Amino acid sequence: MAGNTRAQLALAKLATPETMNVGGFSLSSAAFKQGQELDPCFTADEEDAVAPPLEWSAPPSEAAELVLIVEDPDAPGEEPFCHWLVWGLAPQKGQLLEGEVPPRVGKNSFGNSEWALPAPPHGDEAHEYVFQLFAIAVPMALMPGAGRAELLAAMEGHVIAAAMLSANYARAEDDGEEGEWDDVDIDSIDFDGN
Repeated sequence: MAGNTRAQLALAKLATPETMNVGGFSLSSAAFKQGQELDPCFTADEEDAVAPPLEWSAPPSEAAELVLIVEDPDAPGEEPFCHWLVWGLAPQKGQLLEGEVPPRVGKNSFGNSEWALPAPPHGDEAHEYVFQLFAIAVPMALMPGAGRAELLAAMEGHVIAAAMLSANYARAEDDGEEGEWDDVDIDSIDFDGN
């Protein structure tokens, strides 16, 4: 059974109603609108999947850098499942292209420094993937590979603006037919009937 750890999201811990969308600070994606379904090409259900494209408006002028944290509060556990920790983003209007490697990446919940592909259990209702962008008043002095707890501790008290975008994803029902062609040698098939 999936958990629900919304109160443990980075946004709930670090942002306040006053810092949300300050000065029109916002986060969006060309791949999905707020609350829409995440395309499988950004998940574990497709080979060569990558992180989705993101873009954001200009943060307040006092910002020293931007931090992006992507979490799944519907995963089981006491904390949200962390899919991506990114910092070192320039404090200006900007974007991450589809599959782009950010400047500094921390360890996700798998312990890897990369986009952790969403893979909710088959049969679960759709999980929510919360993309949280923070404008920070001081530069993050963390080395790449730092974990979520270290990053949140370094950000505490320094968030001057925050923005959020979320997408949902549920895995297709496994009908048992997937991979039916995996063991077939295409070159051995006689398509011409010769």
